[in-house]
Amino acid sequence: MNVSAFYMILIPFLGTTLGAGCVFLMGSHLNIKLQKALTGFAGGVMVAASVWSLLIPAIDEAADLGPFACVPAAVGFLGGIFFLLILDMVVPHLHQNSDQPEGIHTDLKDSILLVLAVTLHNIPEGMTVGIVIAGWLSGQTMITLSGAMALAIGIAIQNFPEGAIISMPLRTQGLKKSKAFGYGFLSGVVEPIAAVVTLLLANQLLPFLPYLLSFAAGAMIYVVVEELIPEASQGDHSNLATVAFALGFTLMMVLDVALA
Repeated sequence: MNVSAFYMILIPFLGTTLGAGCVFLMGSHLNIKLQKALTGFAGGVMVAASVWSLLIPAIDEAADLGPFACVPAAVGFLGGIFFLLILDMVVPHLHQNSDQPEGIHTDLKDSILLVLAVTLHNIPEGMTVGIVIAGWLSGQTMITLSGAMALAIGIAIQNFPEGAIISMPLRTQGLKKSKAFGYGFLSGVVEPIAAVVTLLLANQLLPFLPYLLSFAAGAMIYVVVEELIPEASQGDHSNLATVAFALGFTLMMVLDVALA
């Protein structure tokens, strides 16, 4: 495997791992304001990445369709939304600050269900990295090394608070720091796995690149609307999450444009 591709696959996973490691540096409780800020920031990064790193490249890749260049992006985007919607209805999981599990009924512990909730959207994020890397490696697309790197870094940035948000509440529930970190670590393992599997299927997937890029964007937007925004809005009203969202969005936009 190309060395640069290998590092790009690991960068998002590193973000999750570092975030989960916060459990060793902080108390047993994650400050609610900090949680709101981290969640809002992650949402901003994901929305910007969906637009600049995925939807716009998807439309550019379909430029030969003329006025219908937006069709693959629209179809793929809706496909990503409904794919995550189906997973959300089927896979048992538990959202933050909720005591009502979703998906198929199971007797799994709440700690496992919390990890599954994060794992749900780590799969499409891993696929996203794999798709973009495959497009760059093929040399047949408009995706550049810098553009692929920008996306990997952007996902790593939003994975950092995600790792903290999964490990810290588990510590609050009474788990040892090492075990809480382990769960956060494992929630991110699925990303490099999904990226590698996608790369192995690259030759078959490249003809559908515009659809796949927008599919990934739809999946990421679903996560933002379904999970991150509600979590950031819970409790007393505050503009903190909104400001953090704006900062995350701006950072990812600047990162993508500057590097790509």
